[in-house]
Amino acid sequence: MAGFGRERNALEAIGAKVVAASVDPLDKAKEVAAEVGFPIAYGATREQADAIGAWWEERRGIVQPAEFIIGRDGKVVASTYSSGPIGRIDAADVVKLISFYEAQAQKK
Repeated sequence: MAGFGRERNALEAIGAKVVAASVDPLDKAKEVAAEVGFPIAYGATREQADAIGAWWEERRGIVQPAEFIIGRDGKVVASTYSSGPIGRIDAADVVKLISFYEAQAQKK
């Protein structure tokens, strides 16, 4: 998530908004949100993880990363699912991908 905080200006420049969800309690979510500069939902549950198809780790009671890029029309245009800490979307790649999609849309 820190990478998205570092790319905040670039994301804002292309009109992208970032939100995240965590199993953390409210106080920890507020702490992380202050560090990264975007909203963090708290208290994510197993049922919510299941609803988006995310990997739930039973041993620690956490949801593994499930990331979505949602277009202006509200449809998912890209997604990743991880079963561990690797395989997350890189924030700089998100900027490039959204910029590419926007450029393609302007050609139509």
